[in-house]
Amino acid sequence: MNHFAVDRSAEGAGEAEWARIRAEYPTQGPFLNLNNAAVSPPLNVVEEAVVDAYRFISRNPDYNMWSKLDTALPGIKRDLAELIDCAPEEIALNRNSSEGLSTAIFGIPLAKGDQVLISPWDYPSVRAGWLQRQGREGIEVVNCTFGLLDSDEDVIEAYLAAMTPRTRVLQLTHMYHWNGRVLPVKRLCEIARERNIITIVDGAQTFAQMPVSFRELDCDFFVTSLHKWLGAPVGNGMLIVNERQIDRTWPLLAPFDQPAVGIDKFDHWNLGTYNSAIQAGIAPAIQFYKKIGAARMHARLRELSRYWVSLAKDIPGFGLHTPTDTDCVGAIILFSIDGLDIQELERDLREKHRVHVKYRKVEQVEGLRVSPHIYMPKSDLDVFVTALRSALK
Repeated sequence: MNHFAVDRSAEGAGEAEWARIRAEYPTQGPFLNLNNAAVSPPLNVVEEAVVDAYRFISRNPDYNMWSKLDTALPGIKRDLAELIDCAPEEIALNRNSSEGLSTAIFGIPLAKGDQVLISPWDYPSVRAGWLQRQGREGIEVVNCTFGLLDSDEDVIEAYLAAMTPRTRVLQLTHMYHWNGRVLPVKRLCEIARERNIITIVDGAQTFAQMPVSFRELDCDFFVTSLHKWLGAPVGNGMLIVNERQIDRTWPLLAPFDQPAVGIDKFDHWNLGTYNSAIQAGIAPAIQFYKKIGAARMHARLRELSRYWVSLAKDIPGFGLHTPTDTDCVGAIILFSIDGLDIQELERDLREKHRVHVKYRKVEQVEGLRVSPHIYMPKSDLDVFVTALRSALK
């Protein structure tokens, strides 16, 4: 089965079906929400599940959390494993991508002088984590330099040029949150395996936005948040650790049960007391998502992005910082207007036109990030582009 096959069925579908899907989500306000790449709203059924679970906990907290709600977690892991093509025994549940990435960053055994490859475009806390290890332990962190819009071949060459016999870890971002650029991660993981280099894939923006197969990527660690494109409650994340790496990787927090065995040593309960009600919303989010399907989800998000770009591209000075002529394009687009204060434009859109987009700047790249979700009809994007034109006047 090819988990990366492109499904274009949604691109010609009528808006009526998507209007029915919109009804499954809470009404967004006071702003038109075009920053779903940060946090997506949960479905109504997800919100209800969390509220019901919290009330259930309140009736008898100690017993109802540990002995009742937590019994659903193995089934949730099985459902997630089916979505991303891995074994349930490779999944740890946590709070977000940053926590999962920190588990990998600080858990991989390294010695002084070992090299780790990162890029200037990786998530800031990821870079900070590796630089902290460099300062404390004497490992060497190497920046692979390439442009956000460089070709896949140029990106691969940049990583190849940086690799040495001392390279131990390859840190990769599947889709950059800055502009939605998707990296050729599968090929880079293949190259790393040939050289016995450990791979960490930050999949915060790809899981549930588009088809992803852990087995096809064949990376060592895959990290994502469940409160972005899956629509689970805020505060849910997933860490996948390839079975070949579980025993040799240190947990981020000391496990309660000793000795720490298997994937459990990375799981959320090592935090101590936590809110089980938050995880009660994962199962209904998965069930809703399965009805749509990863390929259809991606096709719709790609359609929405290309739609608003087609409306805005004739604006004087309009510039794109995201490749839109590739099937990998999804919900995240970064744009700018030549000669304009982009932060001021962000404020005007929010304060005067009630449209919420996100200012992003990294290195010399600066713009506004636009990220719709499937609950949004095209008419919402008409409103956005009209507001943009008005703000520019």
